[in-house]
Amino acid sequence: MKTKTSSKYFLLLSVTLLLAQLSFAQFIPVSEESESCTSIMVGKKATTDGSVITCHSCDGNYRTWLNIVPHRKYDPGAMRKVSWGLMHNEFSGDKRNVTEKGEIPQVAETYSYLNTCYPSLNEKQLAMGETTFGGKGSMENDDGLFLIEELQAIAMERCTNARDAIKLMGDLATQYGYGDSGECLTVADKNEVWQFEIMGAGVEKTGAVWAAVRIPDDHVGVSANICRISTLDLSKPDYYMASENVISLAEEMGFYDKKSGEPFKFWKAYGGRKPFFTREFYILSTMAPSLNLTPEMDELPFSVKAEKKVSVRDVMAYYRNTYEGTDLDATKNLMVARSNFGRRGAEAQPATTTPELVKSALASPFMSGDLRTLVNTLKPGTIESQRTIAISGCSYSNVIQCRDWLPDDIGGVAWFSFDNPACSPRIPIYAGTLSLPESFEICGQKKFRTDAAIWNFRETNRLAELKWERTRNIVDDAVKAFEDQAFIELPLMDKMAVELMKADQGKEPEKDQRGNLKPPKYREFMTQYTNNFARATMTKWVELKGQLWTMYARGF
Repeated sequence: MKTKTSSKYFLLLSVTLLLAQLSFAQFIPVSEESESCTSIMVGKKATTDGSVITCHSCDGNYRTWLNIVPHRKYDPGAMRKVSWGLMHNEFSGDKRNVTEKGEIPQVAETYSYLNTCYPSLNEKQLAMGETTFGGKGSMENDDGLFLIEELQAIAMERCTNARDAIKLMGDLATQYGYGDSGECLTVADKNEVWQFEIMGAGVEKTGAVWAAVRIPDDHVGVSANICRISTLDLSKPDYYMASENVISLAEEMGFYDKKSGEPFKFWKAYGGRKPFFTREFYILSTMAPSLNLTPEMDELPFSVKAEKKVSVRDVMAYYRNTYEGTDLDATKNLMVARSNFGRRGAEAQPATTTPELVKSALASPFMSGDLRTLVNTLKPGTIESQRTIAISGCSYSNVIQCRDWLPDDIGGVAWFSFDNPACSPRIPIYAGTLSLPESFEICGQKKFRTDAAIWNFRETNRLAELKWERTRNIVDDAVKAFEDQAFIELPLMDKMAVELMKADQGKEPEKDQRGNLKPPKYREFMTQYTNNFARATMTKWVELKGQLWTMYARGF
């Protein structure tokens, strides 16, 4: 039965719409409600500058604090503790609800790395993105030592390239046990990028099963919470890796029957559902439109050859994407008659004139589930929900660039953003950065905190989302201004950092008054740049918040 709409219903809508928008949750279709992250990978021959790219949007209620774990040395016999519960604490030293699960032997020396909720970039240009795909529940085993974020941290501490990182994580999980659900890591270095998928070995045995596939250098890949690795050709180790039990365990668990004659597909055995949803389809189909990919296909290509070279800024734009202007645009039906109220020189339109339709100021790709329900109750089918790449429920996101023409600690750059990636600026964090602003080390998820960096952006972004059609230009212009600035400045910063590095070569390291070695000047220089840039973005977003509140106070 269709719901009738009348003027009194739309009056109700106009009164309640703003309140409904204040719900924090991003609406998500039922079929995709478990999805929570997106990672795009770009090979070095597919990029405009020859860099390798991997990404991560950490969508969901995860910790937002981050810091730099320093380079360290250890005595022989030292042990490395492995903990559970590190994804929801409020600061780095917060041990509430953190459990020490066990320990493994420590190595003599570890590398510094950017310690986001899912560790993301070390000083050797090893970079990672992450998405959870869950997999089959029968594969999880809490007796395993490792959750995915601790495997990442250990790889960041010990590895200099993607292949070694994958091998180390796979070996550790196999030896000590993997206790997490199905996870995908997109692992990159300055030469190549791989997709690594892992899960436990079942409730009755401690171990792991995993596979990894390299994205061809001229291709683009994507992981978005679906197990996607398909067939494996382990005779080509330059492109495929897997645990020894990858097929035998599937047979043992009843996930694959070799006698059927069907080729073994990792996603089919361990993921168990169609290996793509909206995000994978949108990204791959727009990167390679001539392939004529369709949502009805049983399986998309694992990766596609990019038909145009992809820049880092192109990838950043994908993370702001909400499918606007396509059939997937959830706001496409939210059209209203243009109001002449307040327009200078505007005359009342005759009753017989067909009103000009424009998108409602309240139309937003970040509408809450409550708002969507309200609108669709008044007029069913008005809003067709989609899981967009950018969502308001994002903790943080990274677009990580690895560049082989520069020294590692200068060549790696994590373009970091707090909160909704469609609304927030990206801050360039060099791989050699020594520290971050103090406010970066405070999580803003459990409560409103003025000392948590994320709230400088989150308050402004939520205000902008309320009347997105009228406020988006304010936010877009500010994002673009910082992006333009960074891409003008970074080549100069790179050059100056390299010159400072060369100037110090062959000199005795300087010491402070206590006799401790001082950090290299070029790393202090990069650290200062990253911190100054970060503070400038926070100051600007606080300024924008005041501008938006003033607009709302005037009843715009």
